[in-house]
Formats: sequence, structure tokens, C-alpha cells
Amino acid sequence: MDLTEFVDRLDAELRTDAYADLDASANGLQVGPREGSVDHVAFAVDGVLETVERAADAGADVLVVHHGLSWGGFDRVTGRTYDRLAPLFDHGVALYVSHLPLDGHQELGNAAGVADVLGLEERTPFGELGPEYVGQRGHLPDGGLTAERLADRLETALDTGGEPVDVLPFGPDRIESVAVVTGSGTDYVDEAVAAGADALVTGEGKGKAYHEAKEAGLSVFLAGHYATETFGVRALERLVGEWEAGLETTYLDVPTGL
Repeated sequence: MDLTEFVDRLDAELRTDAYADLDASANGLQVGPREGSVDHVAFAVDGVLETVERAADAGADVLVVHHGLSWGGFDRVTGRTYDRLAPLFDHGVALYVSHLPLDGHQELGNAAGVADVLGLEERTPFGELGPEYVGQRGHLPDGGLTAERLADRLETALDTGGEPVDVLPFGPDRIESVAVVTGSGTDYVDEAVAAGADALVTGEGKGKAYHEAKEAGLSVFLAGHYATETFGVRALERLVGEWEAGLETTYLDVPTGL
């Protein structure tokens, strides 16, 4: 497949342009030639030295990641930035990035994947960011779950690196309505409360979230930034693997436990 076609198809599916003014990440093709071909695609959560080198070792033509290398541009290509970029150039590997567009995709996105794990029903977009969304909200079936059972379900299904799911158990005894914003989503505590959610599931927290959740009567589940954001790139791998071009795919799992 032509690299331009590969990028265009992902950009269209993920609505990359819709997040152009909302996201510090330079989404889409971050590193790559004007022309090229794609036969093998690697997928990972983070565009870091380990995943770049493993993609090159696997013979990938493109590495697709959630967290890329450019967050508002480069002032200098030195140090860690140089170390990450150099193997891309040396091995001819392009880098495609989808940050907030992959968070917000209501079918392929990270929040959608967590919602699938929890079996949420009656889902709606959640986590307003300008005119777009970065999460989902829905209801647990069969009268909901206790906080302990919900945490157990997350720990069983997510790649937490052996770390437990931290819980701020300030919500009702049985949780029925759940809001999900993966990664670093505790800034959405107030929106979760306004939406009538009993709990907010996210990756990592901020200190202020403790008292905000306690005062609001909301349970917050901190399941790990990495663990909550494997779903989007895995979904993209399945999507690309189903394209008629017959591309080879590889998933690179590099859990951080954070």
C-alpha cells in the first residue's frame, strides 16, 4: 500500500483534522517521506526508543502510536529526541500518531475499549473538549457493581503491569453510571458529577482529585495511564489487518505499570 493512502485512510477514520486545534500532539504522519510503501505496520502505545527499535527489528515500514514525539514542535533535535528519531531515519520507519482523536473515537478509541471491558450500555460521548469529546459514558447492566467488583474487573482485563487499580471510593455503594476518560482524566470529575455518573474511570490522578471526588460523592478508579490506553492502538491493528491490502501487523507491548 502507498504510504499516502495509508495515512489518508487512518486520518479519515480517526477524524484527525477535527482535533487539529485542540491537541498539543501533532497527529497524523509525524515522521516519514513524501512517498513510500507500506507492507508491515507496528503498533504501540508510546513512541519511545524501545518501541522504535523493536519496530525496526520487526521490519515494520510504519510505527503507529498513541503518544508521539512532537508536542508543539521541536526546538532542537538533540538528546532524547535525537535518540528516538535517529532509528526511524536509519531504518526507514515512518511514525504515525493519533492522540486525542484515538481517545475520542466512539468505536475504536481507548475509552470505548474500557467501556467494552465494563460492558457499559446506553453509551454517549463524554469528556467535552471544545466541540469534540475524549471519552464515553454509559450504564452497568444488572443493577451495577460495587466499587470492589468494578476494580477487580479492571484489574483482570487491563495490562496494569501487576499494579493494583487505585480507588477513591466516595460514590454510592453500587455503581451504575460510569464515565470514562483514559490516561490523565481527573480534570473531568466535575463533568462526571454533572452528568450524573457514580464513578469516573481513568488512568492516573492529580492530587486535587481526592477532595473534589470526596466532596462530590464520586468514586474514581485509577487503572494506569498505559493500561487504559492500549485499546485504541490494538483496535487500529485489527482495523488495518482487515484492509484488503493484506498488510502484516505487529503489536509491541511495553507496559509501564504507571
